[in-house]
Amino acid sequence: MQSLPKVRMQEVADGIFAFIQRDGSWYLNNAGVIPAAGLSYLIDSAATVDRTKVLIDEAKRVGVGDRVGMIATHHHGDHTNGNATLNPCFIVAQASVPGEMESGFAVPPPGLFTDVDWGDIVVRTPDIVFDQSLGLAIGDRRVELRHFGHPAHTLGDAVVYFPDDRLLFAGDLAFNGGTPFALMGSVQGWLDTLTSLRDLEVETVVPGHGEPCSMKVFESIEGYLNWVVDLAGRALSDNIAPLEAAMSTDLGEFAEWHDSERIVGNLHRAMAELKGLDPGGPVDVVAAFTDMITYHGGPLTCMA
Repeated sequence: MQSLPKVRMQEVADGIFAFIQRDGSWYLNNAGVIPAAGLSYLIDSAATVDRTKVLIDEAKRVGVGDRVGMIATHHHGDHTNGNATLNPCFIVAQASVPGEMESGFAVPPPGLFTDVDWGDIVVRTPDIVFDQSLGLAIGDRRVELRHFGHPAHTLGDAVVYFPDDRLLFAGDLAFNGGTPFALMGSVQGWLDTLTSLRDLEVETVVPGHGEPCSMKVFESIEGYLNWVVDLAGRALSDNIAPLEAAMSTDLGEFAEWHDSERIVGNLHRAMAELKGLDPGGPVDVVAAFTDMITYHGGPLTCMA
């Protein structure tokens, strides 16, 4: 079992912190910490019990007290497995998230990833849900939670926007240095969501994985997703399957991004959509992950 990679707390605006887990690969997500008098907030938890305990300790170190609310940017286990360990007063998320948590998996099935000590994961679903927007006050700060009406990384992706601080916690709508993953959402919906994100006035983006960055991260993601759509179209024209298309493709400028096997899952999604599947509609997730393991040459590497 590998030791926990180092984490870093970075103040991304006055009194707002990003909990950054390196290197941002599978299940190494970022979280947000906003200390405030009376009721502090955390944005997302972590993948394992041990990692969530580190998050709790770091949050206390920067001034978070006993009363904490939590915002979940989406349902995936790296962002929600630690909810029960965190034990917030309440959890807020987009309305699709409870159903996605109940129908998905918190701890991956054996053989999917390299060995991880997940701890005793207890699924805790959101207490408060919203459709497309919800305003909050954290201390004297205005905070806007937004869902842009399209499946993207998942069905229920929400961003946490601090307009006065020009700060955005983007959840997994942004990967910085890692390959985006649309298998459980929509390639086209993600592209549509990126168009809406451009309307926000933001200087600093905290991605779901990777280092804080500027809005230029969305240009890179858009370029990758458009490339996936083009590759999917050619695969359909040549009547080849997603795995074959991925295996025969040079990743080019995207080859340096980690978790490159996600190209296979993205092709499963993009090809289904090009064949007429509604954005966010069901695909064979088991088949897609099986193909990703084949592409990778064994269980997917996870350092959580």
